[in-house]
Amino acid sequence: MTRVWRAGAEEAVVVAGLLAEFRDWLGRSHPTAESLALSVTRLVDDPGTEYLLGTADGERDAAGVCQLRFRFGVWHAAMDCWIEDLFVREDSRSSGLGSGLVQAALARARERGCARVELDVNEANTAALALYERFGFSASSKAPGGRDLLMRLPL
Repeated sequence: MTRVWRAGAEEAVVVAGLLAEFRDWLGRSHPTAESLALSVTRLVDDPGTEYLLGTADGERDAAGVCQLRFRFGVWHAAMDCWIEDLFVREDSRSSGLGSGLVQAALARARERGCARVELDVNEANTAALALYERFGFSASSKAPGGRDLLMRLPL
């Protein structure tokens, strides 16, 4: 059985450590561990950000993290939730922890009155795509002409 909870300020180091593992899994060298720790410490008390931590069966320490960002959206005149990051340690994958984190994220979004939940995922990450599709996420658009695309401009 998985257990998921909202991280408190006292768990910022745990959150930052899991995000550093996610960075490493992505094959990146930045941001640094120190930068991640400073960012999480800043955001953990921000009312527009929440971190969820989770464990799989028998684990005592957090093995997964999910970062949620909330903002008001004009298209629905309600809050939007963005699943900014979701990571589960490799040895805890296929345990249901990813599903538990998504379920908890959706519950938090509903509790906060969100009209929609959005995320981005690399199309080569078939496991993550399958996870999100099981919950009803789709790359399709109700607008005519094609799929919704996330576009980015680094500054």
